[in-house]
Amino acid sequence: MAAVGWFYLQDPLQMWGDYTWLTMAASMCAAVLFICIDILSPRRKLAIFAGTFFGLLVGILIAYGLGFAVRLVVEQWQPTTIMNAGERGTFYLRRNLIEEYINMTLGITSCYLAISFILQTKDDFRFIIPYVEFSKERKGARPVLLDTSVLIDGRISEIAATGIIDFQLIVPRFVLVELQTVADSSDKLRRNRGRRGLEVLGKLQNTKGIEVILYDSSGREGSTGTIRPTDDVDQKLMALASDLNARVLTTDFNLNKVAQLRGVDVINVNDIATAVKPVALPGEHMYVRVIKSGESPGQGIGYLDDGTMVVVEQGRQFMNDEVEFVVTNALQTNTGKMIFGRLIGKKGESKPTVP
Repeated sequence: MAAVGWFYLQDPLQMWGDYTWLTMAASMCAAVLFICIDILSPRRKLAIFAGTFFGLLVGILIAYGLGFAVRLVVEQWQPTTIMNAGERGTFYLRRNLIEEYINMTLGITSCYLAISFILQTKDDFRFIIPYVEFSKERKGARPVLLDTSVLIDGRISEIAATGIIDFQLIVPRFVLVELQTVADSSDKLRRNRGRRGLEVLGKLQNTKGIEVILYDSSGREGSTGTIRPTDDVDQKLMALASDLNARVLTTDFNLNKVAQLRGVDVINVNDIATAVKPVALPGEHMYVRVIKSGESPGQGIGYLDDGTMVVVEQGRQFMNDEVEFVVTNALQTNTGKMIFGRLIGKKGESKPTVP
């Protein structure tokens, strides 16, 4: 824009008269205005050459169309009233310079705004042109959407700290809103759960090597979008995962089943925890502290360090004591693992208490 103003400032014919410096001032003011508007507007981190090229093409077409309107406005603004042939030539030259100045200014502005608009309104996974949609090919792991339950659970921060995650973690805006609503609840337990979820999200953002994106899906909501504003958070999450070809990370068992019915890939943290738990084989001797009674008479319930529930036959009599048992069976479920065992005796005893 400065170059445009300087070009007309150096006009040897001085067609602008006393207003020659106005070209520089007007160009610079327009540039500062549009750049400030662009900086203050919300944006996303995008740098794709195809978007820049398409924006440049659209900007040129818009400037070309506006050029016809500029010519009409300039002709109406300065009607031909010159009688002398020499003065008429000077008049037409001045009018052509004014028209050319406005057209160049509009051209630069149109191209800038078109490129900026395209780079800010498309996302990292799809490049959208009106009425036509092109899916961007992705190499490597697919992104993962985080559910509210997995943030409240908190184990995702420990998993991320191991460095095993090499894909994008996306937190949709509606999930963050739900988390804030839970954190502002009048119920103390819900409030603590919500605050824990916000703390976990903060840890993820500060974890080195983890890319966490707060995704605003408002552009996909409404009558023309794929996400309906009346849907609950789980339905919006499923629709967004389908649109972005992403996976969902959750601890919600029901959401897991619904996602499978809708063809959405789900990663359940409980399944991950179950997969990495040590395997207990029948006949193996183990130790556990009995903390409560079981459903059947004489049963004692305890938990291993990894959270696995242990049911010890005849272990009720050793409440709050650590006992030794032999594994008789191990049951694997979607909600966790259970180990059944036969009591040998109290830990440290030389002979079995129960034969």
